[in-house]
Amino acid sequence: MNEKEYILKIYEILDKNSREKIVFLDKSDPFQFLISVILSAQTTDKMVNIVTIDLFDKYPDAKSLSNANYLEVCQIIKPTGFYKVKAKNIINCAKALVDKTVPDNIDELVKLPGVGRKTANCVIGDIYHKGAVIVDTHVKRVLNRLEVVKEKDPTKIEMIVRSLLEDKYLYRFSMTVNLHGRQVCHARKPNCSVCVLKELCPSRDA
Repeated sequence: MNEKEYILKIYEILDKNSREKIVFLDKSDPFQFLISVILSAQTTDKMVNIVTIDLFDKYPDAKSLSNANYLEVCQIIKPTGFYKVKAKNIINCAKALVDKTVPDNIDELVKLPGVGRKTANCVIGDIYHKGAVIVDTHVKRVLNRLEVVKEKDPTKIEMIVRSLLEDKYLYRFSMTVNLHGRQVCHARKPNCSVCVLKELCPSRDA
């Protein structure tokens, strides 16, 4: 099978064997979701979901967060790590979005403080239901083991996946691959014995 047939086969298997709705962050409001994704860098989604309860209780929207006290924000988000940089980014991001809607395209999103392509893809996929390729450590690992890509650069991986898979499948593909990496294809020791992709995977245990 060719590359497009191969990645579509992977998509079909993971789609069939994954839960219908895959959500890692609790917030569905566009602004709160964007801030949550910024905070999720180098920490767990579970920690972000805990921290944002207090953060959004005090600063629920762009206007309130744009006027927030930097030190107070630092204290609230400290458990997520890198909190000084994150506090600066989310306050500045809020300032850029006062009286505005969260952009629905990558080009505009990445202009916001603290927003890279991964964060932008999360927003357009989760909030706006558009084609998104979210390349985190799990997706990078799984796609390299499957030899869909032989790349470490997230942007290059994103572009390869976009070239191989129809737009309508991209976001669901990203989420199922991510979930597969979290639950089965672990970094240190993948659980090949229960992997639904083992017949396809060139990296599987013999």
